[in-house]
Amino acid sequence: MHPFALPDAAVAASLTRRGTAHPFAILDGRRTALVVIDMQNYFVAAGAPGEIPMARAVVPAINRLAGAVRAAGGQVLWVQNSTNDTSRSWSVMHDLLLTPERRSVRWAQMDQAAEGYRLWPALEARPEDQYLPKTRFSAFIQGSSDLEAQLRRRGLDTLLVAGTATNVCCDSSARDAMMLNFKVVMVSDALAAPTDEAHAAALLNFYAYFGDVLSADQAVAGLARGASTAGSSY
Repeated sequence: MHPFALPDAAVAASLTRRGTAHPFAILDGRRTALVVIDMQNYFVAAGAPGEIPMARAVVPAINRLAGAVRAAGGQVLWVQNSTNDTSRSWSVMHDLLLTPERRSVRWAQMDQAAEGYRLWPALEARPEDQYLPKTRFSAFIQGSSDLEAQLRRRGLDTLLVAGTATNVCCDSSARDAMMLNFKVVMVSDALAAPTDEAHAAALLNFYAYFGDVLSADQAVAGLARGASTAGSSY
């Protein structure tokens, strides 16, 4: 896992700005979703075109979080990046920001019928979990997925974000979720980025302006606190 701890200065700024170091330290499990982003073979498998090696290291933390969220009465959602029907609708990405070779590989290997689209096999995904494709970096931007609708339908207003890459799809999704009025936590040791520096920069900026950053231990403890205070007005 990436080495990461919130700097004292960031915590002090949060205390000044928000009056607390962790605004979402208590989690109502019944209203909490674990949103796991892009933990699929294209990004996790050794030698894959989009490989982020650290993604393999965060699998145990993701599995632990998934078990805790299910036990607390919440929902686990596995979000997978798909290239289906994106050649025209996202032509700027594919035609201008990728080489033709890279574009062809990306299209082919993240098609929903391809091996690269499938979840990494060490993930403990369950039949009762939800599975959905997204077609942009953010799962919440218009036309990318129906994640927002699924969350609203189930009365889920608090999100724990895990997966890869911290600084791309996870950060984009987490920011958009906050601006759609969800309470959002990025789980620092259940996220993976290409470098330690990219991971830390994304988390620090998110913590400063968009939501909370907790470790997996802190998130599990937050679910336990939520269960112990069920029925209170927290």
